[in-house]
Amino acid sequence: MPRSTAYYQPVEGVPDEDLVVMHLIDKIHVKHPFKGSRRITSDLRKLHGRRVNRKRVRRLMLKMGITAIYPKPKTTKADRGPNHKVFPYLLAGIDISAANDVWCADITYIPMARGFCYLVAIMDVHSRRILAWRLSNTLDTRFCLEALEEALVRYGAPAIFNTDQGAQFTASAFTGVLQAAGVRISMDGRGAWRDNVFIERFWWSLKHEEVYLRAYDSVWDARQSIRSYMAYYNSERSHSSLQDRTPVEAYSQSLPPAPPLPAQPQAQVMNLC
Repeated sequence: MPRSTAYYQPVEGVPDEDLVVMHLIDKIHVKHPFKGSRRITSDLRKLHGRRVNRKRVRRLMLKMGITAIYPKPKTTKADRGPNHKVFPYLLAGIDISAANDVWCADITYIPMARGFCYLVAIMDVHSRRILAWRLSNTLDTRFCLEALEEALVRYGAPAIFNTDQGAQFTASAFTGVLQAAGVRISMDGRGAWRDNVFIERFWWSLKHEEVYLRAYDSVWDARQSIRSYMAYYNSERSHSSLQDRTPVEAYSQSLPPAPPLPAQPQAQVMNLC
């Protein structure tokens, strides 16, 4: 047996110091989502007294799934292979005036007392209603797919589904479900800000009104607490942009009217006299 294996203990998880820096990066990103690794590194040094370099910040941002959100030209396209197809952007100039016209989805980082997890949410753009969500401790496609399938079962299919070009949303398993449901798929350019704005505002509300006030002991604890907040956000929290209605009210009131039921044939009464 090699001597090195007799005493070596493999390192698991993320070091505590990295977790502290990741939580600070998350707060900076939620407040200023347009800041990239260079400006976040500067903030960590000047505002929080952290001796970090840009290389480390970029590595942690990649682990968190965070990128700066700002308009920039699509000069390159990532080669994701045959199982990751990028679709064109379809929302330019369209009027989103009713529920289920457009849905969008995004993933965010959720800090816990020890460690972290990821949250995906699917939102109806017109009403801001959160239709489905899932928590996961890994950035895979499975938890995004579960949220999508729940939303389709509970609310039907939207006309258009818009996301960024994240690997979870370009995976054939994810886009295949949308195509099978007859949904048109739209994707922003990498780092685009246009249609992430509504769900980015939701992330800000979620984190300042729920996540940053807690210290979840486990993913199970995070799931229970976030579930309570989702119910509050959808059914009790009014929005000025929705004329002080809740997302549930805005969603139900903007659904297209149901088609009339076919007329039932009248039963003929026989005259026995």
